Amino acid sequence: MEEKQEHIEVPALASDIDGVKNVIFKVVFNKKKHDVSFPFDATIAQLKDHLHTIIGVPKEMQKVMVKGLAQDQKSLRESGIVSGSKVMVIGSTFDDVLAVSHQTAHSIPEDKVKQSVTKEPLSQQKMHRKILEKGPPEDAMPGVKNVKEALPPHPLYGMCSRGKVRLTFKMENDQIWIGTKERTEKISMSTIKTIVSEPIEGHEEYHILGIQLGPTEASRYWIYWIPSQFVDAIKETILGKWHYF
Repeated sequence: MEEKQEHIEVPALASDIDGVKNVIFKVVFNKKKHDVSFPFDATIAQLKDHLHTIIGVPKEMQKVMVKGLAQDQKSLRESGIVSGSKVMVIGSTFDDVLAVSHQTAHSIPEDKVKQSVTKEPLSQQKMHRKILEKGPPEDAMPGVKNVKEALPPHPLYGMCSRGKVRLTFKMENDQIWIGTKERTEKISMSTIKTIVSEPIEGHEEYHILGIQLGPTEASRYWIYWIPSQFVDAIKETILGKWHYF
């Protein structure tokens, strides 16, 4: 009796193009959707190069979101991109950045720029000294100077502003949540103008960090006792790598 061979249909997770298995998914940027076909085992960094030709955003300025922030060194497969996935990209073109820089440069008088250069360290400024003199909160996370680490999977806690503060990074929503005892502010990362930080004198394993929510320095939200090892990761997560330019 002839044995029947069962025909199994392979789900359309990917298509083979020239022997390379490609996954087909949608990229969403600035509310526009783009159909993309790309090798399943290519890295996110390589995908960013490809996306540059589609959306015009340099790879250094892209944040690729797939169930959170996708890491450059990981493959599409490892990042969880499958057929039909919706991949969100956040970023600014060079023209956007230059336009903002040009506008900022013309909106700040030269004498104000000179004043900012000669400002005393943040730790010595009266408004910050009042808080720093109380010392780090009892539940402050351990700080490590001269070390750079990625953000942990849990919120950052044990910091303070006028009261205790915790930071939660909601990458899927492009939001940072600033939580206090009274409330939680949900802020879109794309609205944050810049971030400034300095080591705390005498406690260089911690930083003062100011998140600028508006056009002037007066709109900075100050947070104290940020563990130094996470400062660069906070800036990169919120602003993208281009903040170093």
